[in-house]
Amino acid sequence: MTYQAIFSRADDGTIWAYVPELPGAAGSGDTIEEARESIAEAARLLLEEERADGEPVPKPTIIGTLSMDTV
Repeated sequence: MTYQAIFSRADDGTIWAYVPELPGAAGSGDTIEEARESIAEAARLLLEEERADGEPVPKPTIIGTLSMDTV
């Protein structure tokens, strides 16, 4: 399954990430690569824990993203 992560920059410059379909999966880093690694590990651990507990794994619902500039 493929989940979409949302990345945003905090006031202090760090990059935060979360996966909307996986409440509790969050990550951060000083670079986008660090944030990607952090959120991937958080999602992996959360899914692993849910499977071990016999919980259903949420299915991805986001099918795409759009980045746009505003005027």
